[in-house]
Amino acid sequence: MGELDGKVATVIGGTRGIGRACAEALLGEGASVVINGRSEEKGRRALDEIGLGDRVHFIAGDACEKADVDILMANAGGGSDYAPVADLTDEAMAFALTVNFWHTFWAMRRALKYMIPQESGRIITMSSVEGKYGKPVISPYVAAKHAVNGLTKSCAQEVGTLGITVNAVCPGAIETDMMMEAGPGAAEAAGMSYEDFLATFAADSAIKRLNKVEEVAAVVLLLASDAGAGITGAQISIDGGTAAY
Repeated sequence: MGELDGKVATVIGGTRGIGRACAEALLGEGASVVINGRSEEKGRRALDEIGLGDRVHFIAGDACEKADVDILMANAGGGSDYAPVADLTDEAMAFALTVNFWHTFWAMRRALKYMIPQESGRIITMSSVEGKYGKPVISPYVAAKHAVNGLTKSCAQEVGTLGITVNAVCPGAIETDMMMEAGPGAAEAAGMSYEDFLATFAADSAIKRLNKVEEVAAVVLLLASDAGAGITGAQISIDGGTAAY
């Protein structure tokens, strides 16, 4: 028997990277999981690789259409066209806010329509170490993750007496597919190589390395479980000691 037997979890951005690791961890504890992503091909590939039949489903687009959600992980994120603020475009800022903050708000609002009547639920938002401090050039991502943290704290206060917890996980840098796609552009805008860009994240941490998706998944599993019932409104760092809090 698993800790999450009988529970239904939705993981937005769950076909790869951190979301995929979290989906697999939730499945490992007995939950049924709906993973969401933009690519049908990646979704089908993820289902084949996970290989757990009807316990895992893929929905392109709004995964929160499922009518009975016990656990929500709003994990989509990213940014593009990074530049110093003086040269930053409206489009780059708008994209970062949409993919990081607005999707979190939309998914949270939808999930609460089901969680509030049933007076139980777990909402886990994907923030970042950059949601706790600033880093040059990637200001759209930094701003959006700070907004995610604020939304998380406010929502936790609203539903705390209803058996619903709302927490943010704040990973340090992890070389996921998303990092490999967006990182080189951010590195170029900062005037350094991609390798040196990654090295700056490692150097800022106490462990002097990048984090791993499995380390994030372990914390998500705690927050999704009954053992996490007393944790809400938190921004939990999984960043190797980078952030000051």
